[in-house]
Amino acid sequence: MDLLDRLLAHDAWTTRQLLEICATLPDEQLNHEFEIGHHTLRATLHHIIGNMEIWSALMAGDPIERQTYQAINGMRERLSVAEKRLQSIAVKVQATNGWDDIWIDHLDDPPREKTFGTALAHIVTHSMHHRAQVLYMLRLSGVQPLPEGDVFSWENNIK
Repeated sequence: MDLLDRLLAHDAWTTRQLLEICATLPDEQLNHEFEIGHHTLRATLHHIIGNMEIWSALMAGDPIERQTYQAINGMRERLSVAEKRLQSIAVKVQATNGWDDIWIDHLDDPPREKTFGTALAHIVTHSMHHRAQVLYMLRLSGVQPLPEGDVFSWENNIK
């Protein structure tokens, strides 16, 4: 398992851990407003997964299909699909050493060139940033225990 495999697997696994915790919460807690990020647990998790979906579609040159389904079970399914799609793109990029190859982000105005390597790094770091916000919201909600969310926890769990 190389570094890219580790980063992508940890990213999806940790997001899945937070979805599992949130699956135990009532809608009132999932929709409670906080003064951070996307303001609710539900909206923040939707944003994390939506980012994975949209960026992978952009890199693959596929049409953008913005998902609106925000029930926890639906987000679990969306995460599974997005995780596989990102892994598939990453494998192709790695196999061709295409880290610096260009794709066009047509959602930017005007459209801009981006590299596959930077886009993949962005997805992982973007998710981590928003997962920290989810952990903060959960902590403020009194939810315990909470995962640390680090790569060592992921690695220990998969062994």
